[in-house]
Amino acid sequence: MAITTRPTCTRCTRPQSHCLCAQIPYLPNQSQVLVLQHPDESKHPLNTARLAVLGLQQAQLWIGERFEALPALLERMEQVCVLFPAKAHHVCQPLSAWNTSVPSLLIVPDGTWRQVRKIIHANPILERLPHLSLPLAEPSAYRVRRAREAAAVSTIEAITRALQILEPEQNFSPLLRPFQTMVEQQIQAMGAEVYARNYQKNH
Repeated sequence: MAITTRPTCTRCTRPQSHCLCAQIPYLPNQSQVLVLQHPDESKHPLNTARLAVLGLQQAQLWIGERFEALPALLERMEQVCVLFPAKAHHVCQPLSAWNTSVPSLLIVPDGTWRQVRKIIHANPILERLPHLSLPLAEPSAYRVRRAREAAAVSTIEAITRALQILEPEQNFSPLLRPFQTMVEQQIQAMGAEVYARNYQKNH
């Protein structure tokens, strides 16, 4: 018996019947964004990091655990922050002094907490860079994926919030449009009863 698969969009990787490309903006960002995605996370059907990268004019997605090209990229940057909970001596300070007129880079490790720690361990230079911790804000709208931490947000939400801090003059909220549509598509696909039983009680 032949196994059939639904055709997928080569850009957003969603099933063609649920393509999100029409929802993806192309927002100008002065700070470059580099997502370092764990290989296992790249296979997840609800891959929000890819949507974020597609929606920004200056963004890249690298997949792997060890990134040999990272030091050369960092040499070209005058400001760098890693989007990961900061130790006291590694906080990006002060954020008000972030100067978007010079080459700047926001590095975003992407995966589960365990996968992200593997990436940081495999690339010691990340540990030495300033880290940006997001302030507590609204709960995540990622209603179809469980998280151990109550304050956890999806990668696209984290990138949106971080860029809004670093570049307050720009409105990055449109970056969330395809994410919001994807969440609604998933809820509809699973049905109200399944969603309520498995996810709604956690919100």
